[in-house]
Amino acid sequence: MSREGNAATCDRLSTIFVPSVGVLPEPVEALLETALVCELTVVDPSGLPVTHPLIPFYDGELIYLTSSILFSRKLEHIKGNPRVSLSISDPVAVDVERFARATIQGDATVDDSDLHAGWERVLPLWRKKEPAIDMFLGKRVALPLFFERAVIEIRPTRAFFWEGGRTDRPPQVFELATAVA
Repeated sequence: MSREGNAATCDRLSTIFVPSVGVLPEPVEALLETALVCELTVVDPSGLPVTHPLIPFYDGELIYLTSSILFSRKLEHIKGNPRVSLSISDPVAVDVERFARATIQGDATVDDSDLHAGWERVLPLWRKKEPAIDMFLGKRVALPLFFERAVIEIRPTRAFFWEGGRTDRPPQVFELATAVA
């Protein structure tokens, strides 16, 4: 599957069209694969943006986040407006050779059909990124509501990439192909 698209210049922004369905450009994937924290921005019922720090997981097509039911307001916001944005901007939370910043826009869904065990399907991705999760799983009985979790799935539609983290320069913009229903 090719990650190269047709390059074009749009004002000061470099726009690259990525024809692959759901596949992010390599430099954005590299950030997403190592990021221990991202900032998920959702829209509340009054139309205001609300941002939440979460651990992102990526399987090559979708971005997954989990949320305890203790902090469920973001889940209700997503159900009301599925358009979300996820930013990777903290150089301390991203282990890459040369830091960069990225913002990924997409459409989110909430899977809260099995709060007790449904989130375990992302556990292999979680263990790969943050092996310490197993220590917390051992304390699952002591933290029962923390492990009642919903899964947020994001289908990326656009990505912005700032080489070297230089937000004083225009980002590369990647328009991602979306699945046709």
